[in-house]
Amino acid sequence: MTTMHRGGSEKIIAHTDGGSRGNPGPAAIGVYVKTLDKKYGVAIGTATNNDAEYQAIVFALKKIKQLIGADAASRADVEIRADSQLVVNQLSGTFKMKEESLWKYFIEIWNRKQDFASVSFVYVPREENTVADAMVNEALDEEVARGRTLL
Repeated sequence: MTTMHRGGSEKIIAHTDGGSRGNPGPAAIGVYVKTLDKKYGVAIGTATNNDAEYQAIVFALKKIKQLIGADAASRADVEIRADSQLVVNQLSGTFKMKEESLWKYFIEIWNRKQDFASVSFVYVPREENTVADAMVNEALDEEVARGRTLL
């Protein structure tokens, strides 16, 4: 289901989302690797919305490499679609990263980008990110149901 490009590279599209109930508060990430039809929702403890958005992208890059293998990853063009204009603009170099607490994610993402032929970040409206958003809410709801998260 991957899309082949010139030179045998494949394009992988992943939607990411992160959210917290409270800011900071109980948080989760959602990742939908559309090209591979894989969905993930993971509770990440207490975090801010921005922390969760960045952690979702880190998770997506790790998971894509795991799913396709290092060799295929080195030839893959990855497009990360997110509904956070701030995060997309920061990772694309349009905006400066002013929050020092987010630098660790920026550095990890930068390093993980080296595993792929290319990685791009694209802003999408929330309406186009519904699967990743649903994964965030599902993970948060499961944590509440298990009594692990106090709201």
